[in-house]
Amino acid sequence: MKGLQLVTETDVSDYVIAPDPGAARLTRAVEGVDQNGEVSQISVVEERPLTIFLNAQEIVTAMTIGDYPEYLALGFLRNQGMLLAGDEITRVDYDDDLETVVVRTARATSYEDKLKKKTRTSGCAVGTVFGDMMEGLEGVQLPQVQVRTSWLYELAAKINRTPSLYLEAGAIHGTVLCRENRPLVYMEDVGRHNAVDKIAGWMLSEGATAADKILYTTGRLTSEMVIKTAMMGIPVLASRSGFTAWGVEIAREVGLTLIGRMRGQRFVCLSGEERLVRDVDPSTVVAEDRKHRRKSSQ
Repeated sequence: MKGLQLVTETDVSDYVIAPDPGAARLTRAVEGVDQNGEVSQISVVEERPLTIFLNAQEIVTAMTIGDYPEYLALGFLRNQGMLLAGDEITRVDYDDDLETVVVRTARATSYEDKLKKKTRTSGCAVGTVFGDMMEGLEGVQLPQVQVRTSWLYELAAKINRTPSLYLEAGAIHGTVLCRENRPLVYMEDVGRHNAVDKIAGWMLSEGATAADKILYTTGRLTSEMVIKTAMMGIPVLASRSGFTAWGVEIAREVGLTLIGRMRGQRFVCLSGEERLVRDVDPSTVVAEDRKHRRKSSQ
C-alpha cells in the first residue's frame, strides 16, 4: 500500500457548487454575553419556511436556510417518489415573497393518499418520510463499482478544509456529491435531509449520473439518509458521524456501501465492504489539524 499526502487547504474553484459563507440572508449577527459576562457578537444561521407545491397540490413546508430553493423542491419530490423518472418538468417557479416553490409537470399528479401516510423521522428540522417510500427500494440495484480508500481519505481532508457555513456559524449540516477523490457539489442546510435533497435536485436538473458518485454527509447515517441515497442510485454513502441500526439494516438490504466515523486515519464500513479497494496504508495518512476538524453534527 502507498502513502498519502493530504492537502492543507481546499481550493473552492475545484467545486461545481461550493458553500458561500458570506452570502447575504444566510446568517445574521446576534449580540450576546459570554461566560465572562462580556458582550460578544456571533453569526447565527437563518431559518425560514419554504412551501413546496407539485402542480396545484401543496406537499410540504420545510424549514431551510433559503438557498437553492428550486433544487430543494425538485430533490425532495424526486426522493419522495412524487416525480417519476419519465416525468417532463415544464416549469419550476420560486416566489421569494411568498416563500413557495411550484414544480409543474406535464403529467397530472395527485398524492392525497400518499400525504396521509407521513412519518416523522429522527432528522432535525422535522425530516419527513412518506410511508410507502420503502416500496420504491424493491427494484433498486446499485452498481458494483470500486471505491479506493485513498479517495475517501482525500475527500474527507478536502471537505473538512472547505470554507463553509458550518465553520462560520455552526448549527448546520453539509452534504457533498463527489466523484472519485473530487468533491463536486457541496450543499448545506439546517437539516441533513434538505442538504441531500438539494443534491438530488441538482442531479435531476443537470442530468448527472449517479453510478460513479460518492455521497458524503456530516450528519448521522440514518434510515432516511440511506433510503434517499439508494433512491438516487448512488452506491456509496460516507460520514464523519455514526450509524443507526435501521440505517445499517436497509443499507445491507439494498447493497449500499455505508461508511461512518471517518476521522483522520479511521473509518468503519458496516455494509458493502466488497466495493472497497484498500490502496493506502492508514498509518501514512496525515492526521487532521485540530483547527480544521469538524464537530460531529449529532
